[in-house]
Amino acid sequence: MSIYLLATLDTKGTEIGYVQQRLQALDLSVKVVDIGCLGEPVIAADISREELFDAAGTSLEDLRQLRDRGQAVNQAAAGAAQLISKLHQDGKVDGILGIGGSAGTTIATSAMKALPLGVPKVMVSTLASGNVRGFIGDKDITMINSVVDILGLNRISRSVLSDAAHAMAGMVRHRIETSSIDDKPLVAATMFGVTTPCVEKAREILETAGFEVLVFHATGSGGQAMESLIRDGEIVGVLDMTTTELADEIVGGVLSAGPDRLTAAAQSGVPQVVSVGATDMVNFHGIDTVPGPFRDRNLYKHNANVTLMRTTAEENTRIGEEIGHKVSASKAPAVIVLPREGVSAIDRKGQPFDDPIARQALLAAVRKSAGSTEIIEKDLHINNPEFAVMAARRLIELIGTYQRQPPRTGKMGHV
Repeated sequence: MSIYLLATLDTKGTEIGYVQQRLQALDLSVKVVDIGCLGEPVIAADISREELFDAAGTSLEDLRQLRDRGQAVNQAAAGAAQLISKLHQDGKVDGILGIGGSAGTTIATSAMKALPLGVPKVMVSTLASGNVRGFIGDKDITMINSVVDILGLNRISRSVLSDAAHAMAGMVRHRIETSSIDDKPLVAATMFGVTTPCVEKAREILETAGFEVLVFHATGSGGQAMESLIRDGEIVGVLDMTTTELADEIVGGVLSAGPDRLTAAAQSGVPQVVSVGATDMVNFHGIDTVPGPFRDRNLYKHNANVTLMRTTAEENTRIGEEIGHKVSASKAPAVIVLPREGVSAIDRKGQPFDDPIARQALLAAVRKSAGSTEIIEKDLHINNPEFAVMAARRLIELIGTYQRQPPRTGKMGHV
């Protein structure tokens, strides 16, 4: 088993050397990759910084002459991703572990994000106690807070680094089989707390029909992870009932999955059933974090850390247009299912986000922009079991009648 260790050996050489010793004491093969540039390495590397920058299409000497730290970090990140990806393709990477501050974390996690799900990834970082979404993206990276700065060995850093080494050893030695010939075909579904009854019922129908259902929490990173797996060829069908991340992207909430949300299935030729779940809301953190222009809007305190804002008719028109336009570009069969009686648990009669005018604007915009896409409308709420059953069965029909290449296997890591 080969573990690749990534660190700037001019500033973190002693510390990564300690991790190397801990792993070797556990009878694991270790390869050290130098991701530094400007200083001189304090320990020997198995893969030098010269090789790293060569993989990025530049040279160590050129970057040293520039003396631009930002450019050096960008090129090191590109080189690390290229190197580790190629080594994994050659069957040489069983796990990857990095240590560092902002630069080292950027470089090492770039390499980690180049690997498929299932390959153990551990990052010890001085930034791990904050918002790490930019470093993790949609990958299964384990972030460990260094607690103290990574500058020398002391009773705290030795404990943290030793724990990281043992965590990596456990991951690579006790991995489960992620794919086999007996695996059921995968269907992706999206869910939010306010659409849970719908997706739970739909999942039952799909599993009874012989599918394995991956449910993604529509919190931005969840949608990104689903889109990535679809593009990787892992998914045979998509039940995208909860497209709320588009509301955050368009209006300015904190749970956007980016502008490419709701494009992977369309572009990759994967059958999909799409709805408008939770597009009645935009997400913010605590109520004090709601931007000034939104303070007088219809706000709902979901809990101390989550504040929801009701989307307006104008915003719903933009969201509906986005959904209809993106689904209409599908290469594979696609259906849009619309619940006329509400799109979330708090968008129904008597609930705080009940707004028939906004809801009608949403549905009208979907109809107008969806082109020739099949649309099924029901006088039901999205969480009505009948609506969920209808959506799931329609997806099963689409998958069964659509002829396409079988999904690639092994993209989620091999053991």
